[in-house]
Amino acid sequence: MSPYRRRTFLAMPLAAWLAACGGDSSSPEDPSPRATRTQALTPTPACDDGDEPTVEQTEGPYFTPGSPERRSIVPSGASGDRLVVAGLVVDTACRPVRRALLDFWQADEAGEYDNSGFGFRGHQFTDARGRFSLETVVPGLYPGRTRHIHVKVQAPRRDVLTTQLYFPGEPANDADGLFVPELAMDVRGARATFDFVLDV
Repeated sequence: MSPYRRRTFLAMPLAAWLAACGGDSSSPEDPSPRATRTQALTPTPACDDGDEPTVEQTEGPYFTPGSPERRSIVPSGASGDRLVVAGLVVDTACRPVRRALLDFWQADEAGEYDNSGFGFRGHQFTDARGRFSLETVVPGLYPGRTRHIHVKVQAPRRDVLTTQLYFPGEPANDADGLFVPELAMDVRGARATFDFVLDV
């Protein structure tokens, strides 16, 4: 088993968490029942001093630099089951990382990447409490891979962490050589949470 551990801070619904933190609770409408097929993970223990950094993974062939800054990476008119991915960026001592850069990219509902534009691509920065929130859709299956979302995370003036986020309970997880359970999000209907731990 990998020595890296993913730490999930959130055990409440996203809307309640955002309200408690004073954040915006707006999100896309709940998706069709297909998006709820994924199983929810049992939340891991709260962050404590000495947490290991989030495990790194390959960038893959479809990264495009210079993505626009935005919270929603869903192109106008795009289909797919809507999903909000939210969480924190912290250091190994559990301190929030302010203004951390998160650059996301993924396949669309059909499993295809936009390699000529910035559909399903975008970056954002964490707030003063280390929080982020991404509006997207459940990605389709890319040949040879399970469902996943790519992300680069970088604390100010630090090295870039490149990794991927996965969906628990996906049939293709076991056949995907890159899948590791430490990178599975906690998916509950149209909302998912994941917290990144950076070695800064």
